[in-house]
This record gives sequence, structure tokens and C-alpha cells, in this order.
Amino acid sequence: MKQVLFILFAVVTLTACGNGNEKKNAAETSAVTSTEISSVGNADTTSVFVYYFHGKQRCKTCIAVQSFTKEAIAQMYNNNQNVKFKEVLIEDAANKELVEKYGIAWSTLIVAKGDDYIDITQNAFANPEGVKEILKSEIDGRL
Repeated sequence: MKQVLFILFAVVTLTACGNGNEKKNAAETSAVTSTEISSVGNADTTSVFVYYFHGKQRCKTCIAVQSFTKEAIAQMYNNNQNVKFKEVLIEDAANKELVEKYGIAWSTLIVAKGDDYIDITQNAFANPEGVKEILKSEIDGRL
């Protein structure tokens, strides 16, 4: 039953994400630099990266997950240079290496330090407002 609910949730989320709610300002979505990709690819153990991968078209839940994640990182780790939030547009060719590294196909939220990473997308999308507690636990465990 749990698996059926997850599949139904995934179908609804994927369908809703294609409804034409495109981000108005493409400049707000920056490509992850090749230096950052290299450091992650080379098992950088000094920084924890919180990656929010998304496509050009996003639903309200996708936008809410990004908003709550970005806000939580700013509140909890604003003065910590070892915690970095990165928004990654999956269709951008400059992000191809990072997208392939994590096998990204649609909106995904990942916490990573070197080769140690966790995909917290399911929990974040099930409860966008509760993403702060999940992030704190996963980030603190990697610092």
C-alpha cells in the first residue's frame, strides 16, 4: 500500500511540475561552476552541499521545497562557509556532469559531502515545511 501511495505521489508531482509554471527570471538560476563539480567529483570533504535540482517548469510544491530549503540553510548555517546551497537547473548543459553524477531526472533535493550523499526528495515533497529538521539532521551529521 505504501508503495502504491508513493507511485501515485510521484505521478501527481511529475504531472504537476509540467504545468507551465516556469521561473520568470532565468538569471536567478545559476549554473554550478566546473570547480564545484570537480570538488564534489573528487570527494571534497570540507563542504556540505545542498543541491536543489529542478527543471524549467515547476509546480507550487517544487517552488515551496526550494524556498523552504534556501530559507532553512540561510537561517541555520548563514555564517558557516562549509555549508552551501546550490540551485541546479537540470536542462543547463553546464550542469550535465553533476546531473549525471547523481542520476537526476526531475526535481531532487540532495545533501552531499564528498561521495557521502542522501536524496531527501521524498520527505521534502511530502512535507515542505518540515524540510528544516531533515536538513539539520543530515547536514549536521556530515559536518
